[in-house]
Amino acid sequence: MYRAPVEDIAFTLKHVAGMKSAIDTGAFGDLSEDLVDAVLGEAGRFASEEVAPLYKIGDEHGAVLGDGAVTTPPGWKELYRRWIEGGWNALSGPEEYGGQALPTMLGVAALEMWNSAAMAFGIGPTLTMGAVEALDKHASEELKATYLAKLVSGEWMGTMNLTEPQAGSDLAALRARAEPAGDGTYRLFGQKIFITYGEHDFTDNIIHLVLARLPDAPAGTRGISLFLVPKFLVGDDGSLGARNDVFCSGLEHKLGIHASPTCTMIYGDGFQGARPGAIGWLIGEENKGLACMFTMMNNARLAVGMQGVAVAEAATQKAIAYSNERRQGKAADYAGAGMAPIVHHPDVQRNLLTMKALTQTARAISYSCAHAIDMARASSGDEAAHWRDRANLLTPLAKAFSTDVGVEVASLGVQVHGGMGFIEETGAAAYYRDARIAPIYEGTNGIQAIDLVTRKLPLGGGEHVHGYIDELAGIANAVRTSNLEGFGRTADTLDQALSDLTQATRFLQKLSAEGRTEEALAGATPYLRLISLAAGGAYLARAALADQGRIALCRFFAENLLGEASALKERVIDGAVSLAAAAEALISA
Repeated sequence: MYRAPVEDIAFTLKHVAGMKSAIDTGAFGDLSEDLVDAVLGEAGRFASEEVAPLYKIGDEHGAVLGDGAVTTPPGWKELYRRWIEGGWNALSGPEEYGGQALPTMLGVAALEMWNSAAMAFGIGPTLTMGAVEALDKHASEELKATYLAKLVSGEWMGTMNLTEPQAGSDLAALRARAEPAGDGTYRLFGQKIFITYGEHDFTDNIIHLVLARLPDAPAGTRGISLFLVPKFLVGDDGSLGARNDVFCSGLEHKLGIHASPTCTMIYGDGFQGARPGAIGWLIGEENKGLACMFTMMNNARLAVGMQGVAVAEAATQKAIAYSNERRQGKAADYAGAGMAPIVHHPDVQRNLLTMKALTQTARAISYSCAHAIDMARASSGDEAAHWRDRANLLTPLAKAFSTDVGVEVASLGVQVHGGMGFIEETGAAAYYRDARIAPIYEGTNGIQAIDLVTRKLPLGGGEHVHGYIDELAGIANAVRTSNLEGFGRTADTLDQALSDLTQATRFLQKLSAEGRTEEALAGATPYLRLISLAAGGAYLARAALADQGRIALCRFFAENLLGEASALKERVIDGAVSLAAAAEALISA
């Protein structure tokens, strides 16, 4: 069963992602390392001892819909109550509404543990936390006063309603409509699909954040507004009133995360005799809803990246445990009697070390993204702008690379288990099933790559990314000049990967400057993996410089996995023409 790797998490936060230096310089106020260790330790205990034991029943039982109401698996409602009583939902929430205002870094570290223990559980609060941030930044004081405290505490949960049947990633195609009621409220009509925790029994109210169009709104994304639509209307005294005209009409039957209710939501259909039209309140300005929603989405993208890290960690733990128990064949380095545990076989060792190394790189990238978010909030002027650019640059890496790693590592976990990995009994397949959604939702990984190339490479006049590469090169140089033994060819392979990254970056920037966007987009996905591998290799080196016990894993990554960077550079630079030529065979007349 999963055990939270509190020591690894704390080390990565402090010595790789930058938390220790932030604490030492006072950027996080009176936060101390002792408090960080205490929070992580208790979060690890709760995840390991209370969440993880309910994972299997959640996967097997799933969420159930009946008469418009969703029932979560046995024990899950009670688990959620214990979780909010522990104050976990309020960890990074605003203090003025009952939150603890702890750094994002600490919040995402806790998210990793919840999602490793049970991804279907961890995804629910993620949306609530995103709703808190969106309301805190964009809502009126009246809405904040009514809803924020109970969302921060977790007494109520939030959702994000974007997708419609005809509009997946293309938000310009949204049709849900909102009509002004003349009293400051709006009536919403339409259908939303794939709504995570859109209906459930965890809380007595659910606060939906819904994208919709006003009458005569401009076409496309310029005509989208954001609305707050509660499941139950809230009285002036904070008590719950009438049921609003919004309900769940169906649950999706999914590959994984079975315990997470993925709902089709109907707005304005006269549910249970209600007056047609779900009552909602505008968040922010009319026709400016996408900017408000992106506050929530950026929060959610990092959180989903943590799901990739989380599943990878859990799958790695399970595979290592199994490989030390399962005996098969003979091994040269095994002196015991009978068959050797398969962990002694080189191919199994290669798989396990690949799993460990990829998990660590994804964790370091994601925590570094969280650090940039925190530093942007703790800084001002040019320094804050620098950290905002860094957070923006790292967000697509944290989301896309980490979730790709989640799938890759979970797949390797099945492989390590052999035939038993394909059998549900071992649990290895469940991680693979759960992991597969993460590269899809909160903006597909292809969209993350497009965002990286078209919006993030131009940051700072195109120079911010090169400043980041220079920082990574400084780590490679520190390896080269260190007196530590065991790094092998790490410095050389890092230098080569960063050289490949620089060439690919300047190539894509040149294409964009010349208006050759389609050619640039052809290389976007391999570029995202290239920059992530190079960054991950440097972060592993930074960890090894701080702790010599980590040198071996750093060297393994550098000499076994980082060579992929050169091939990725070639795909970025030379792949567009062959892609365009071959694509003609795919398109129907």
